[in-house]
Amino acid sequence: MSKRILIIEDETAIQNIIRAFLEDSGYTVDLAGDGMEGIEKFRSCRPDLVLLDLMLPKIDGFTVCEILRRESRVPIIMLTALDDDRSQMKGFDALADDYITKPFSMPLVMRRIEAVLRRLEQEGQTDASRIRYRDLVLDTEGFTVLAGGENIPLTTREFEILKLLLENQGRVFTRDHLLNRIWGYDYFGDEKIVNTHIKNIRKKLGADYIETIRGVGYKIEKENP
Repeated sequence: MSKRILIIEDETAIQNIIRAFLEDSGYTVDLAGDGMEGIEKFRSCRPDLVLLDLMLPKIDGFTVCEILRRESRVPIIMLTALDDDRSQMKGFDALADDYITKPFSMPLVMRRIEAVLRRLEQEGQTDASRIRYRDLVLDTEGFTVLAGGENIPLTTREFEILKLLLENQGRVFTRDHLLNRIWGYDYFGDEKIVNTHIKNIRKKLGADYIETIRGVGYKIEKENP
């Protein structure tokens, strides 16, 4: 399956040039002409990489990058006429993966895209012990959880609950199922212990990643790739 790339760029001529090169190389391409449309397209088309202009109508590229980064780790390459050090540092502070200044060479842009995608694939092969979700990183070997880069101290039960939900994104677990999987089939204590642990996880993470399905159980919504 070909990789999908989203181009967020307000200049039609530049859009067309980049699109032609990408499609000739076998990529699937989606286009957005302003920051707001770019965010909407990102959420709907689920690209493998984003080419992001900075001087955009409605919402500037720096803000777009920050919004996308809160939702996904999809690679973002900034394309912009802003070539000063301050702008480039601001781009990397927004967690962009690369920064290319205009005017640019399309063969060079293609090489940078290939390099970023290749690096992402290599990280996926060597990072099997880590589960990433939005700004969470759960290390199954090191028994640690990071949220926004900050270490979050979880108990063993809390860690196992979070790990189970993250490994099965989109799947709903009933309270009985969680009791059996985490506490064991021989547990005869208060079933509400699950609710207490979920509440503690939410409080420690400082955000509600775990969704309550009323009358059924709990799940973590599947993240856009």
